[in-house]
Amino acid sequence: MAKTQAVVMNRTGGPEVLEYADVELPPPSAGEVQIRHAAVGLNFIDVYFRTGLYKAPHMPFITGKEAAGTVTVVGPGVEDFKVGDRVAYAGSDGAYSVERNVETKHLVKVPDGISLETAASMMLKGMTAEYLLRRTFKVGPGTTILFHAAAGGVGLIAGQWAKALGATVIGTAGSSSKVRLALEHGYDHVIDYNTENFVDRVRDITGGKGVDVVYDSIGRDTFPQSLDCLKRLGMFVSFGQSSGPIENFTLSMLAQKGSLFATRPTLFSYIATREELTDCANMLFDVVLSNKVRINVNQTYPLREVGRAHADLESRKTTGTTLLIP
Repeated sequence: MAKTQAVVMNRTGGPEVLEYADVELPPPSAGEVQIRHAAVGLNFIDVYFRTGLYKAPHMPFITGKEAAGTVTVVGPGVEDFKVGDRVAYAGSDGAYSVERNVETKHLVKVPDGISLETAASMMLKGMTAEYLLRRTFKVGPGTTILFHAAAGGVGLIAGQWAKALGATVIGTAGSSSKVRLALEHGYDHVIDYNTENFVDRVRDITGGKGVDVVYDSIGRDTFPQSLDCLKRLGMFVSFGQSSGPIENFTLSMLAQKGSLFATRPTLFSYIATREELTDCANMLFDVVLSNKVRINVNQTYPLREVGRAHADLESRKTTGTTLLIP
């Protein structure tokens, strides 16, 4: 059996539990291909699994949900992919590795004109932006949105995409440099939540009306203030919890604040079928190839230094997209 290298967790905890180690790499099984990664995406969901906020299915565990690379071996019964294909995926645990086997149901082919590094940096974040803006709440001309963490990986993609869809786009960020970055990526207004009250500023910007939808990946630190930014019958979309889980949420709050709607979506529910996955990925590829959305990799780390990357992500030292390079 061949060997490769991967980042293995034997327990939950801080960045120190991520160990770069040799692992066995068997031949791909039926319905699988073996790929060599060109780049691996870093996402907050990786932190959730590392800390135990999301329970790993087993230990030891190789985390990571997003990567791109080249097919090197094709398993039995695989007809849609061949050796040499450029592929990417989001949603299959085990991305923190140099090489791996992956079920083809998770894979999409990367079109010409998009590099593997770009693909690795945008699959999870970009498809998240797609379902949030086009399916969870259908954004278009006349829509006003508030997007927290505007300078983050999803935020920078969503700002450009929402603007291309015709929306008025308001964001929040945690420093003057992050405010400037978000303004360069589609946002009409960006609020520094460390120096301004974002509820008051949203009311000022909207003339007291509030926004149609709030996209919130922060969680504890922005709740329940996010609800106070919404207009009557608006929608609260909680799709992450980087500051910790929301507590003391009751349905009666939605009635009190204007018969609001609330949802807690995940990407994996929106790409559960092969058709949904390919439609979502193709929408993303099209908007990037059209230059309506540009993908910038703002940080790269060697895969073996993933612990440092996690520490920087958690301390909010990173902006936009971060790649791990095997």
